[in-house]
Amino acid sequence: MPRTRSLLILAAIPLIWWARGRVTSQQNVSASDVQDAKALTLHVRSRIGDKEKGDNITERILKWDPHKTAIVVCDMWNVHWCQDATQRVAQLAPRMNEVISQARQNGVTIIHCPSGTMHHYKDHPARRLAQDAPKVETKVPLKGWCHLDPEREGNLPIDDSDGGCFCDPPCQRTINGKGWKAVKQPRQIDVLEIKPGDALTDSAEAYYVMQEQGIKNVIVMGVHTNMCVLGRPFSIRQLVYQGQNVVLMRDLTDSMYSPKMRPFVNHSDGTDLVIEHIEKHWCPTITSRDFVALPPFKFADAPAPSTQ
Repeated sequence: MPRTRSLLILAAIPLIWWARGRVTSQQNVSASDVQDAKALTLHVRSRIGDKEKGDNITERILKWDPHKTAIVVCDMWNVHWCQDATQRVAQLAPRMNEVISQARQNGVTIIHCPSGTMHHYKDHPARRLAQDAPKVETKVPLKGWCHLDPEREGNLPIDDSDGGCFCDPPCQRTINGKGWKAVKQPRQIDVLEIKPGDALTDSAEAYYVMQEQGIKNVIVMGVHTNMCVLGRPFSIRQLVYQGQNVVLMRDLTDSMYSPKMRPFVNHSDGTDLVIEHIEKHWCPTITSRDFVALPPFKFADAPAPSTQ
């Protein structure tokens, strides 16, 4: 066999070992997807856990019809009970707005889900759009909160039992002991634009909108990865139970985790661990690079994230 041909064959079958696992690549692209120049091209990552050899990390390409795709923006509040969480949402919001603006232009439906603030939007067209979606039968009941599923995922890799605040001194879990009542106008952070055709809800209405519009693909972004992003009725666990194709945008999320708690790693690494947990047990992840020509987002105080 000629030397050049041998080198090409060897180059075509690399095994790349990452710090947290082995990486393989594959594509999941149908002929019809390839022909559609408007299809979303998503570089997704998932994991299969192996106690002895580490995680097997798989990267592949998905092609999604934008008109059958929704972005769910989870709990990007203007004020959070934790001051640090409020500041971190403010850091996330500009990049997130760039992503949803581009996605909207591509034909993706945007569903804003700032839980507990619907009274602020009672007359908003996006709120009425969600309310008008006809209720449909679900595969399993959509709950106000879906707790950890021990048969599917085991325990989370971080201890968030203290609420996850790492301000000094720690914030109270409610705002002045009064929750949202202490905020004059609780709402989604204003940086995130709500445009005609968007929906606004904090309940099962999100799924009803998806069904009404023939949406099978869902991209989840927002906060917090170990809490609302997993548990809300419009988010990962419950949408997976309904049979939706779900991915998490892993650079546009954050966790509620304090380094003072197990496993005693920095905040960024704690978020990475939850992302890995989601990739193993619930759904693949992508980054904002699939929508904007920028490196994946990272927080101002974070080291280069190992998840990206």
